Amino acid sequence: MLAWAALISISLFEGACRKHNDVKPSTDSTQQNGNTILSLSDEDSLKYYIYRWMLVTITEGADTVVKIPQYLWYKEVTATINPFSSAFPKAEDLLSYIISFPKNPSDRYSFLDRTGKISSQIQNGQSGLGIVPGKAFSSGTINGDMGFEVAGAQANNQVYWYVIYVYKNSSAGQQGVQRGWRITAINGNTNFSITDLSNALYNSASAQFTFQKPDGTSTTLTISATNYTITPVLFDTVFYFNNIPVGYFVFNQFVNVYDATGNPTEAKNELDQVFTKFKGAGVKDVIVDERYNTGGSVTTVAYLDSLLAPASAAGKLMYSYVYNDRITAYLNQLSGFPQKVYFGNTTGGLQLDHVFFITSRSTVSASELTLNNLRPYMSVLTVGDTTYGKPVGFFQWSISDYDSLGKPQHLADLYDVNFQTQNAQEQGNYFQGIPPNSVQPDYIDLNWGDLRDANLQAIQNYILTDNFRETISPYRVAPSAGVYSRTTMPLSPHRFQGMVLFGVRKK
Repeated sequence: MLAWAALISISLFEGACRKHNDVKPSTDSTQQNGNTILSLSDEDSLKYYIYRWMLVTITEGADTVVKIPQYLWYKEVTATINPFSSAFPKAEDLLSYIISFPKNPSDRYSFLDRTGKISSQIQNGQSGLGIVPGKAFSSGTINGDMGFEVAGAQANNQVYWYVIYVYKNSSAGQQGVQRGWRITAINGNTNFSITDLSNALYNSASAQFTFQKPDGTSTTLTISATNYTITPVLFDTVFYFNNIPVGYFVFNQFVNVYDATGNPTEAKNELDQVFTKFKGAGVKDVIVDERYNTGGSVTTVAYLDSLLAPASAAGKLMYSYVYNDRITAYLNQLSGFPQKVYFGNTTGGLQLDHVFFITSRSTVSASELTLNNLRPYMSVLTVGDTTYGKPVGFFQWSISDYDSLGKPQHLADLYDVNFQTQNAQEQGNYFQGIPPNSVQPDYIDLNWGDLRDANLQAIQNYILTDNFRETISPYRVAPSAGVYSRTTMPLSPHRFQGMVLFGVRKK
């Protein structure tokens, strides 16, 4: 049980106070030092703070003159809500009801993380399953993951499942699994269903996979769910197109460049190494492959954009935060709500002709922010498919209670939509996604850096001719060539999708 007086609150605003009718649960009460202490369950506490922070106020205390809800679309929630109603047995039920009101755009983003794994994964760069929006995992969820993702390609009335990326420190990566390997059997079963595949990959401590490699040989490996350090740069190289040096790297997740203790993460180390290589090679163009990057930390967005930006952008506005009208009215009196982000006084030192982004429907939020920020300052071109469409993001609102010894016990992290972003030209309303300059398929039986990749071929053509390829090469057309275009989204329902600013709002 959780004492009412022990609930975590956020101190943001100090001003005149008066009584108001705040919703409280009907619970038993006890007396402590002459004060009435309401006794709440953990679930009631979660529901109370979801309701209160999103729709009532983020200021300290139950009695305040100022109503400052944090939810970007709080005005759309027109119903009178009792968070302790029997209609909301779980906190997720209440959250789902609240976010059902916004319609244009709809809120397909907000969620509750009971595990704390989002912070572990995105802030600290440690593996773990993410959270499905609007849902949460039970305590029985497998700890860690197998470190690879799959997607399907349909050919000859059959779906073939291919590995689309692998983290090198994972069990799969340590055993040499590569993008482009096809799964032909699971635990010895060659006639497996999508449910069999999902259960083996996401709901098992270990499973046996048989892979067919591009050379036609097969290997059978037992892969385990483990915890590991995430390496978000999956591949990097320097191409030479008619002696023009072009940097290319696959960036798969916006892990924060500094962890919760302020130490550099592997994400920062890898980005620094890649751009040191690019600068040494004198690259004239950079290709950022974000086709499966579902987002992460906005701090890393700013870091990457500063590496890519021209010297003329130094010190200038990168992007702005847009809040609801109540937060906006009190911004000068609220702590911890950033307003504008600027490029550093020096940028990465590259003088690029273009920066190209490879995108898809799995390119989400922080990935979209990265390319949108650069558009006012340089030539930004996109190849692939339309992005997901998420110009909004979260703060991390951590909710805890205390045990009898005063030790905090994590209940959940609330990620509701708190802000929208826009670039220096006030562009940022891409809820329908950002369409590519050149539409290209994703051939998932090709490994990273293979110049038969339709996206890389289109970019190469543009660098050499100032035009994207309009026709598909014979290699891609011929079924006998063994090239399979992705026809399904990545199978995983568990990856974080969005952008988040850590540290500022954590209490």
